[in-house]
Amino acid sequence: MTTIDTTKLGTTGPVVSRIGLGGMSMSGVYGKADEKESIATIHAALDAGVNLIDTGDFYAMGHNEMLIQRALADRKREDYLLSVKFGALRGPNDSWGGFDGRPAAVRNFLAYSLQRLGVDYIDIYRPARLDPNVPIEDTVGAIAEMVQAGFVRHIGLSEIGVDTLRRAAAVHPIVDLQIEYSLITRTIEERILPTARELGTAITAYGVLSRGLLSDSLRDRRPFAPDDFRAHSPRFQGENLTANLRLVDALAAIAEGHGATVAQLAIAWALSRGADIVPVIGARTAERLAESLGALELTLSEDELAAIEAAAPADQVAGTRYAAPQMALLDSER
Repeated sequence: MTTIDTTKLGTTGPVVSRIGLGGMSMSGVYGKADEKESIATIHAALDAGVNLIDTGDFYAMGHNEMLIQRALADRKREDYLLSVKFGALRGPNDSWGGFDGRPAAVRNFLAYSLQRLGVDYIDIYRPARLDPNVPIEDTVGAIAEMVQAGFVRHIGLSEIGVDTLRRAAAVHPIVDLQIEYSLITRTIEERILPTARELGTAITAYGVLSRGLLSDSLRDRRPFAPDDFRAHSPRFQGENLTANLRLVDALAAIAEGHGATVAQLAIAWALSRGADIVPVIGARTAERLAESLGALELTLSEDELAAIEAAAPADQVAGTRYAAPQMALLDSER
């Protein structure tokens, strides 16, 4: 049985499992998910030693939080840590209306999340994106008040850049920055990661499998359902996907030599970046979870890691990680 090591999340954060479980894929982002299987996956993760569960209050307009509440109903509160993103505005037709980081909105979003999750406090609370109309100091200051009141334990951020991170950390310790980071998405390495380390802020890395691209699941070029995020994502379109799958094929040859899958290789690479990098894996079945946790058993030498990077150079990936309008919302890309 795989043993899951733990690490401290940043200088001031809680102790977390080296791999976390993200709930987003359980609420329709990649097509229809089975609720019974989703709950079984959360239970399997907890039973295996995964204690970090990540969600967002806007994942299917609260569906994900309520799903997680049902999955955790019979578990002791001290056995899991909840990481929650807030601030995204949605319409009843699934439209996006921007982000709201006003202090009054912080308190409002938090009240609803506590109710949907059925808990008295949230372990790590973070704005999903930077609200360009609200100083980050005001948003973080409002969360800090909720820390003082006992409704939040720690403050995190998501997809923000160096200057914003410094300003936020001057108001209150930031335990982690949740941001996309993978073998083929490495832009944080130049400025964001060094700054986070300087400030004692960990990285909770999402997109470690690049939304399934860095796995064996897409090599058959199966079509995406219309409600699957990837049906509209640049990296998964036409010639971009063809080019990117060539990188995956090169990784598959290396993985085969280790008796591993491409996904395990990609997760093992992310884990090798440092104890302050915590991959958050969006498994929505117990089978995929078990595969992901198997990466913890892979030991890769420096030469092998270099070979992996040479097989899938980040500068050769085709297409951006989001469509242009969404990329424009990312403070981390400015």
